[in-house]
Amino acid sequence: MTLPSIALIGLPSDVNSSFERGPALAPAAIRAALWSDRGNMACEDGLEVGLDFTLDDRGDLALREVPEDDAAITAAVAASIADGATPLALGGDHAMTHPVVRAVHAAHGPLTILHFDAHPDLYDRFEDNPRSHASPFAQIMEAGLASRLVQVGIRTLNAHCRAQAARFGVEIVPMADFTPDRVPVLEGPLYISIDLDGIDPSEAPGVSHPEPGGLTVREVLAVLRRQRARVVGADVVELNPRFDQNERTAILAAKLVRELAALTVRNGG
Repeated sequence: MTLPSIALIGLPSDVNSSFERGPALAPAAIRAALWSDRGNMACEDGLEVGLDFTLDDRGDLALREVPEDDAAITAAVAASIADGATPLALGGDHAMTHPVVRAVHAAHGPLTILHFDAHPDLYDRFEDNPRSHASPFAQIMEAGLASRLVQVGIRTLNAHCRAQAARFGVEIVPMADFTPDRVPVLEGPLYISIDLDGIDPSEAPGVSHPEPGGLTVREVLAVLRRQRARVVGADVVELNPRFDQNERTAILAAKLVRELAALTVRNGG
C-alpha cells in the first residue's frame, strides 16, 4: 500500500521581509531539527513518519529574490499536487504564502484558510511593496483565492489592517481571553499557515518581529486538533535562525511540520 505523501518544499527567501533579514536561512534549520536524532518521528496522535505517511523532502527552490520567484514557487507546488502529494512549504518569510496558495487554489478551488500570526499581513502594500511579507493575505483575498480567512493570534491590528479585515470579511479571533474553542471548526478545502511569531516569544524567540502576549504551543496544537476538514496545503514561516536560542524555535517548527502532516493524513488530505 502506498503511504500518503506530504511534500516538503523549502522556500529560502526573505527579500520581501521588513526590518530584518534571516528567514531565508530557515528551511535548512527546520530540516536539521526535523531529522535530528534528538527526537523521533512520532506525532501526538500516534501517527509516525515513515510508518503512516512519508515526508517527501523536495529540497529548496533555487530562488533568485526577484518577482519571477513567485511563478517558480507556484509551479513547484503545483507539481507536488500533480504527483499526488500535499504541499507543506518551509519558509522563508510570509510573502511566499501567496504564490503557494495560488497553486493550491488552482487545484482545489476557493480555500478556507486558518492563519496563525501576531500580525494580520493585510496591508494593501507595505513600504510600497505589494509583495511584502506584511501583505500576502490582502493579495490572496483580493484575488479571490480564499472564501474564508480565519486569523488566530493577532495582536497588532492597526487602523489600516482593521479596515482591510472589514473589507475582506476576515474573521479575527482576539487574543484577549483566548481559548482554543473560540476558533471555529472549519470546512474544507483547508489551508493552514503558521507564522511562528504568532506564538509567544517566550516559546518561539527565533523570529524577526517578536510580539509579547502570544499563543502557547499547546494552544496552537489544540486548535489544530479540533479541525476535521481536509487539509490541502500548509506552510510554516518566519523562523529567523539569527535570533534563535539553542535551536528552540527550529525544534518547534519541526514539531509543527510533523503535526501538520499528521493532521493532513488524519483528515484524509
